Amino acid sequence: MGTKIKGLGNSVARTRKPKPGIQSMMKSSNMMLWIITVFLIAFFSFSTSGFFTTGNALNVLRQMSTLAVAAFGATFIIISGGIDLSVGSVAALSGVVSAMVARELLVPLGPEMSWAVGFILGATLGLVNGLIIVNFHIPPIITTLGMMTIARGFAFVLTGGVSLTGVPETFQGIGRGYIIPGILSIPVAIMVIMFVFAWLLLNKTSFGLYVYAIGGNEEAARLSGIAVKKVKTWVYIIGGFAASIAGVTLSSRLGSGQAAGTQGLEMDVITAVVLGGASITGGEGTLTGTVAGVLILSLLGNGMIMMNIDPYYQMIVKGLALLFAVGFDTFRKRRSLKAQQVKAVS
Repeated sequence: MGTKIKGLGNSVARTRKPKPGIQSMMKSSNMMLWIITVFLIAFFSFSTSGFFTTGNALNVLRQMSTLAVAAFGATFIIISGGIDLSVGSVAALSGVVSAMVARELLVPLGPEMSWAVGFILGATLGLVNGLIIVNFHIPPIITTLGMMTIARGFAFVLTGGVSLTGVPETFQGIGRGYIIPGILSIPVAIMVIMFVFAWLLLNKTSFGLYVYAIGGNEEAARLSGIAVKKVKTWVYIIGGFAASIAGVTLSSRLGSGQAAGTQGLEMDVITAVVLGGASITGGEGTLTGTVAGVLILSLLGNGMIMMNIDPYYQMIVKGLALLFAVGFDTFRKRRSLKAQQVKAVS
């Protein structure tokens, strides 16, 4: 980002290197996530005959790719201490516009141009979110709630409330195509590439350090010389860009632009990220944890469908998972604070 750290304080160091007690609890929670994942696989494997198969495993990976890509971008936002409720709407509008461009305007130029238009739109909407938050000091929850309504409204206006069909078959390549026929689909490959890129950015660059620092203590980060406004703006650009990739890929897979196609995605994303160990107050979180959270939600959804359980029960399960994750995070923070107070007194 080009910003030098001038005497980066202890608060930043604590954010990236938690105290032994906190670090131990974080490792325990991460281990618990993977234990839950193994348990779900075992449970659904015994409960349904077709769950533990190669075909279903590939299906789960393909289905979770949309949620995972959007969640990778949201991980940056939540670690920085922000929140984004517009993920689903940005994904929907990006997918609708991309499908519309493919059908009406740029067919001779190939599908790549229509995909790029969707990606640019998502990043632009993320930029608008970031600029409003940092320049007008409107809380992220209000800013992104407004964007959620605006973007969804535009998506419905453009489609007239119905599916936008008639897109060229080539447009569907990014959502339905395969790199290795029958094994590695393009959506899964995009998910893997996005994870690697996001992990390197978050863990191996100064930008990632700044994101953690701002989430841990924004004022201390500012006093340390970090360009807080610039970093926070980029965080929302990343979130919008990731949401647009998810939305365009989904529209490509469905072969149509659907304004309502990603309703509820924002809550799934937040649930997955927080379930994966990110603190809703910022400063903590990992992309590997986010992957675990996404996988748990995807396994639950897939397994419940194969057991012929009413899909509406998935909403109840996801709500309980979010409450559990936030409750555990609150308990962990209170326990850590109490331990610090006891140590200070002693």
